[in-house]
Amino acid sequence: MAIIVNLDVMMSKRKMSATELSNKLGITMANLSILKNNKARAVRFTTLNEICKVLDCQPGDILEYVEDDDEVEE
Repeated sequence: MAIIVNLDVMMSKRKMSATELSNKLGITMANLSILKNNKARAVRFTTLNEICKVLDCQPGDILEYVEDDDEVEE
């Protein structure tokens, strides 16, 4: 199972820079970078809530499930 974080896509759609989003969320650029680059092991619901509020989107706009090749049953 792979969860892909499409934060950069939503930021682009909303024409928002990483610095601006970081400031509005109250998180560091380092933590925002971890989220944007799919390096996060977990995301707090409170953080996801704030991201959705700031970017005016739904959690499904940010998170996407992609099945791994080795999980596909033949």
